[in-house]
Amino acid sequence: MGKSQRAAQLLVDCLEKHGVEYIFGIPGAKIDSVFDALLDSSIKVIVCRHEQNAAFMAGAYGRLTGKPGVVLVTSGPGVSNLATGLLTATTEGDPVIALGGAVPRSTKLRDTHQNVNNLRLMEAVTKTGMEVIMAENIPEIVENAFRIATEPRCGAVFISLPQDVLMELTASEANEPVPTAAWSVATDAVVERAAQLINEAQLPVLLLGLEASRPENAVAVRRLLEKAPLATIGTYQAAGAVSRELIDCFIGRVGLFKNQPGDPLLAAADVVITVGYDGIEYEPGVWNAGKAKKIIHIDYHRANIHTAYLPSLEITGDIAANLLLIMPKLKRRKKLFDLPLVNDRQQQITAKFERGAHYSGSLMHPLRFIHDLSKTLDDDSTVISDVGSHYIWLAHYFRSFQPHHLLFSNGQQTLGVAMPWAMATTLARPGKKVVSISGDGGFLFSATELETAVREKMNFVHFVWCDGAYNMVLEQQILKYNRESAVRFGYVDIVKFADSFGAKGFKVNDSDDFIPILTDALKLEGPVIVEVPIDYSDNPELFKTKIESIGH
Repeated sequence: MGKSQRAAQLLVDCLEKHGVEYIFGIPGAKIDSVFDALLDSSIKVIVCRHEQNAAFMAGAYGRLTGKPGVVLVTSGPGVSNLATGLLTATTEGDPVIALGGAVPRSTKLRDTHQNVNNLRLMEAVTKTGMEVIMAENIPEIVENAFRIATEPRCGAVFISLPQDVLMELTASEANEPVPTAAWSVATDAVVERAAQLINEAQLPVLLLGLEASRPENAVAVRRLLEKAPLATIGTYQAAGAVSRELIDCFIGRVGLFKNQPGDPLLAAADVVITVGYDGIEYEPGVWNAGKAKKIIHIDYHRANIHTAYLPSLEITGDIAANLLLIMPKLKRRKKLFDLPLVNDRQQQITAKFERGAHYSGSLMHPLRFIHDLSKTLDDDSTVISDVGSHYIWLAHYFRSFQPHHLLFSNGQQTLGVAMPWAMATTLARPGKKVVSISGDGGFLFSATELETAVREKMNFVHFVWCDGAYNMVLEQQILKYNRESAVRFGYVDIVKFADSFGAKGFKVNDSDDFIPILTDALKLEGPVIVEVPIDYSDNPELFKTKIESIGH
């Protein structure tokens, strides 16, 4: 068989075979053969303004669709600029395939521009890295990359592409993707033991983690709670796993500071059933410091042992199937509202949320923002949080009832993710309402992508909570040192900023204007940026914690 196509075309064929619809990236000479081949493909290229933001978009797309988001960049700084985005994706469990250019093999050991050891550079921020050393390797490398990126816990996989290899002619063809392997289920003895531990507990608590928000696992969680209601809490990344109909079971979230709505319940639990939980979501040393709790670990993989995370029982394999095996063996307890701790916590959270309607003034209180946002959006809307004080407010009080419809960066707590994630969401969920929130600190980390959003006609509303400071850091400095250091910065007119990019900008000059502005903004074509002067006067209470070392 004659050599009929360039390796770059073979790479694109392999990506098409895997159902890739979008590639986020920035072109360059070392990778231009791939961009050229993409012209003849069905894949749409989203040309970005910074490689880090392209990686953020790929990560969010992977989280929302379950298929790896793909990012394509050139060599040298193009690859190095991916680091934060890929670290975020790997820590958050978001599948990404990162394609990075490299110098030709003949110059790999020379001092030449844009020459860097890609695999060493990417080692710390991905699940694994591979380099294409000959064109015929491309189909197997792409296949393995997709398998590794999507195998729980998902994450980023990097493929290094030397410029000269991409120009080689090859007779190889793209393979059909290999079917995903099935996960195992627990033995009868393990299932019986799990049910026994739960049934004998005084206060068993279901702690939902990242993997509980996979759609199939969320369905199983809901079926279990319908059959045998349990007091349930979740990490930030488990948001939406509990449906609106089962809200009586859900007490609140836990994570970061030991002052979240679900913390009192977790403290009182004698048995904790973790579902798809990773210690990075909420360190076990914080919530189980006394090591007194019995832990049932339900996940795809065995537990990562921590001195405060020593499971009494591990159930590994198919999370959804194993939950459904345990379900019929659980006794039905009295109504959760009959438990004083559960009843009191739910009443407190509801009362605090409803109190938000009564705040007024030119500075908008976070609870008023959350209350009005909740009343305006439906359950199919996606709300995306950057990192900052707003992140803690939303984690406390904004409720979500669909998996992956309230997005946080909880592993690395990465500033600047909100707008790129919102942009990717408009592609993954076309026609759905998308709202993102950042502080005025995090906003400018990725605000240049507003040009991309305007060019691609992406419909979302982005709110910027403005107080002129890195407020989340400021609050912790005050708690620790009774003074602040290096947290203040200058004012940016958000409305003028939006207008300069061709986007629509608004400012909330009075709290009562919020709902009308949001309602109008959701009807507009293209991105809308809204400046919200924020009232952070109640932040000291929000940040109170019993452990000084906890924080961002």
